[in-house]
Amino acid sequence: MKLYYSPGACSLAPHIVLREGGFTFDLEKVDLGKKQTASGEDYTKINPKGYVPALKLDDGQILTEAAVIVQYLADQKPQAGLAPQLGSMERYRLMEWLNFISTEIHKQFSPLWKPTTPEQTKQFQIELLGKRFDFLTAQLERTPYLTGDKFTVADAYLFTILSWSKLLKVDLGKWPKLGKEYLGRIADRSKVREALKAEGLG
Repeated sequence: MKLYYSPGACSLAPHIVLREGGFTFDLEKVDLGKKQTASGEDYTKINPKGYVPALKLDDGQILTEAAVIVQYLADQKPQAGLAPQLGSMERYRLMEWLNFISTEIHKQFSPLWKPTTPEQTKQFQIELLGKRFDFLTAQLERTPYLTGDKFTVADAYLFTILSWSKLLKVDLGKWPKLGKEYLGRIADRSKVREALKAEGLG
């Protein structure tokens, strides 16, 4: 398999899962501005959506969307315990978290990346994120990870998105359970450190 990634982008989530699951894989960096891979390929021919991640499977198929890729990977290595069994209520709870992270956290950060976004809009987005952080904190006061006592693919995804906070000047100081304890807990995992180092981030 090959993961197409950009350092620190949402592709970090499947990168972490690949390492947590003990997969053998290749990495190829993508210049998202030029839409070009490190080897000189036109990235839009690999993923017409133009963004990362994209996972090239051993049979040549391309799988996209972080929340889908991480579940696919977890299902290839069920012994790693990165996702509950397909069809179980616990799996639907995991999917519930992945959808929430994708639509209510990830996409709410998106306008903050754009220099053309009006300051008033940015402040609105930050306020909205604050409400989501309240919700996440309530969960993490009960359990160390999103779905309970075990690290799952949802934690890889949430860690990745929350890691953008410092860069985008989103202050997590009001939510120490989230910004300090949870992020610190995930960052201390050896496979997470490996992924960050491989992307030039740690």
